[in-house]
Amino acid sequence: MKYILLLLASAALFACTSNKSSEPVTEVIPIDSLFKDYYAFKKRINPLEATKAGFSEYNSQLANYISDPYKKDLLTNYNMFLEELAKYDSAKVSPSQWLSMGVMEWDCRIKIEGLNNKIVTIASPMYDMPTFELFPLLQIQSLHLYFSQLAGGTSLQPFKTVEDYDNWLKRIDAYFPFLDTCMVKMNKGIATGVVLPKVLIKKMIPQLDGFINTPVPKHLFYAPITMMPADFSTADKERLTTAYTAMVSNKLIPKYKELQDFLINTYLPAGRETAGLSALPGGAETFQYLIRYHTTTNMTAEQIHALGKNEVARIRGEMEKIKESIGFKGDLKAFFEHVRKDKKQMPFKKPEEVIAGFNAIHERIKVKLGDVFDLKPKGGFEVRRTESFREGSASAEFLPGNKDGSRPGVFYVPIPDVKSYNKFTDEALFLHEAIPGHYYQLTLQQENEELPEFLHPESISVFVEGWALYAESLGTELGIYEDPYQHFGMLSMEIHRAIRLVLETGIHTMGWTREQAIQYSLENEAESEDKIIVEVERYMATPGAALCYKVGQIKIRELRTRAEKELGDKFSIKEFHNQVLNSGSLPLVLLEEKINRWILKVKG
Repeated sequence: MKYILLLLASAALFACTSNKSSEPVTEVIPIDSLFKDYYAFKKRINPLEATKAGFSEYNSQLANYISDPYKKDLLTNYNMFLEELAKYDSAKVSPSQWLSMGVMEWDCRIKIEGLNNKIVTIASPMYDMPTFELFPLLQIQSLHLYFSQLAGGTSLQPFKTVEDYDNWLKRIDAYFPFLDTCMVKMNKGIATGVVLPKVLIKKMIPQLDGFINTPVPKHLFYAPITMMPADFSTADKERLTTAYTAMVSNKLIPKYKELQDFLINTYLPAGRETAGLSALPGGAETFQYLIRYHTTTNMTAEQIHALGKNEVARIRGEMEKIKESIGFKGDLKAFFEHVRKDKKQMPFKKPEEVIAGFNAIHERIKVKLGDVFDLKPKGGFEVRRTESFREGSASAEFLPGNKDGSRPGVFYVPIPDVKSYNKFTDEALFLHEAIPGHYYQLTLQQENEELPEFLHPESISVFVEGWALYAESLGTELGIYEDPYQHFGMLSMEIHRAIRLVLETGIHTMGWTREQAIQYSLENEAESEDKIIVEVERYMATPGAALCYKVGQIKIRELRTRAEKELGDKFSIKEFHNQVLNSGSLPLVLLEEKINRWILKVKG
């Protein structure tokens, strides 16, 4: 087989196959067996993701994903699966299998490239995305924070049976060696000059305070004991209470104290003053890899920076129109400040009121969704406040439910200070994180029985985040933005993602400072300074990840415009959305090929 993605790099594949590409071929070889083996491998290397997907047999396991044996295991297997994939003839499979082969090829290739990089490693247990081998702990999107979410008893880790409680104790026991490995790797980073910026280290240190200083009965990691099912036997309750007490007091608190002491006394003094990857040995090459990983394109940092500036200028023009329609006297920067401080946009007195507001938005959207969609997810959905231990550094996010529907998808909203919570972006935020954004797309993908299982949890960020940003714009078509401030909120969310293109590339390839990035944001968006600081520090910690939103959205919008132009009266917005969504998360080159084939089929 010539690899699918290499074929797509030329025009040959489309020219040779477009006339029959929408029909299944008669001879279908058993590629599904390889897909099953691949998913078994993915579950084994990332048992936390397997738990998220509802495979209980992995609930006691945790991979030490920054250890040398783990990296060797991954490199061996990704190469092996790529070799196995080459044995199949991509011309003799169905269109859906062809797409799945392309995704598998992409996944293997990008992971192999990352595993050969000297700075990053692969398969962060939260998101199956690159992380940094020599600074594996961060102030955001880090395993020590994710583990705390699991520990509370209301997240992905189940606490319904005695076995569930014992499984968590086993998983915790595997967590402590991981933390030991972190400190070993971070010491290696100190020796080689690959360390975090000091400002990020300073944010991590107080995150551990509550876990060190909280008495056991009130400790988050003890919380499952306070909610044990009534049908547990007295003996099991006593045994588990003793075991969890010992785990918190004798293992967790001492280990977190050791980690905090290491951060304060060893790691912080060695931290760097610079913000971007280009300050590190091999940093520029690493950032180019991260661009490829997160956008599935070969765009350069310079191209993305220019794209970001052009988009910022375009969206500012749209914002000027809204400012003028409201009758505001002053420039756009003054209007940003007005929106930030407008008490009419900060009406809440209790966090519950914020959550109720999102639920009300949900009700408004539900009655209009059928205008542009005919697919509907079955899985449950909830809006919750972000947990207090991570609320100060967190952004809004969606956490998918599991396949059997026993755990709903959750839209988490951080509300660190309810009286200063500004609601002008709430409609756009709900469209992005929930419906028809992440909840809608990821749940449909998870429930799609026509996809091989390895694609159910697959999350190619440029597709997932590009779709969610595209979903925000559907609020205009659905009539969700009912006043100028809500429409301005949508534009604010969009310009925020355009600003990310400028800031990420500026920070990691052009020597921009943290303060320079903060100032650029303050001049071009209406977010509060506190939120902007959190965001800029996120870009510093997770390079490349924020590029995918705008790159993906622009491609989806481009494909829709192409389809509307070429199909004319034959264009169906519902069918276009079906075509985008019904094959799961795709690299952009595969998504474009799929839409091109659909256009040809409809044209006849």
